[in-house]
Amino acid sequence: MKLQVPAMLLWLTLATSCQFGKGASYTPSQPFRDYWYNGQAEISRYSLQQVQYGAQNPGEAVLIFVTEDFLTDKQVKLETEDNSGDATSVLKLNSIRRFVTGIYDYSLYSSVFTPVNTEKYPHSLKVTMSAQDWCGQTYTQLNRRGKGYEVMGRSYFEKNVEEDYSFNDAWLEDEIWTRLRFAPDQLPIGDTEAVPAAYAARLTGQPLEPQKAIGSMTAYEGTVFKGRALNVYSLLYPEHNRELRIVFEKAFPHEIAGWEETYTSRGKVLTTRAVRTSLIRSEYWKHNAPGDTTLRQQLGARGF
Repeated sequence: MKLQVPAMLLWLTLATSCQFGKGASYTPSQPFRDYWYNGQAEISRYSLQQVQYGAQNPGEAVLIFVTEDFLTDKQVKLETEDNSGDATSVLKLNSIRRFVTGIYDYSLYSSVFTPVNTEKYPHSLKVTMSAQDWCGQTYTQLNRRGKGYEVMGRSYFEKNVEEDYSFNDAWLEDEIWTRLRFAPDQLPIGDTEAVPAAYAARLTGQPLEPQKAIGSMTAYEGTVFKGRALNVYSLLYPEHNRELRIVFEKAFPHEIAGWEETYTSRGKVLTTRAVRTSLIRSEYWKHNAPGDTTLRQQLGARGF
């Protein structure tokens, strides 16, 4: 059944679950509503080779896309009808990367909250990232305030133990992933300024601040990534010799077939690669009983 307008979702999302949004201040296109406002999330699993410590390390990645209503002042998920006037519809990405380095493992978890109404909100409102390994944990949060971002960082590393600063508006690498899902034509092309993804700054040591970057869009001509009529969006940081390449389907809903990141690690120029192995659509927040592990098996995600 097709939805009429997002407002008619009538607070079906008001619960503790990770439900979809109703588009409080924006009416997206019909294909967007049909795909993203139908009460399901899109979950993709990827086979991962992640560069760290001068080597490619085996692991997996999971990308979870879902729409939800987001309070623009508090910058948190809307859960009470009383605050509905301050909400907007966002496409949220939860991105999880897990990989093994020698005896111990890494877990990188990022969340990105990107308004669908890009005319009113030209950039993502919030990004969070946490990293865990056997040494300890780090946490980073970016909040858009006015025409810039406030950054808060906490870390077990002495040189980054406590960071609080701000910078003016620029493209966030983290929001490239969400924006290409509904408006790839709005991505920066040519010379621009971009802020490296929070997880990438953690791994590569790039400053988490605006840097010179070059964006480009081309057709994918390789054989590693599979999909229909694939494009490649590239974001190159020439001063840091790092490039991100996201391979996605040209047609809506622009499914992500995989990605590559090339950068220097311990003196070696190496490439991270993630290749999609499966995709499911699910109300995953309702499937948290032991018997629901069959869905995890369907996705092909690793167990614990």
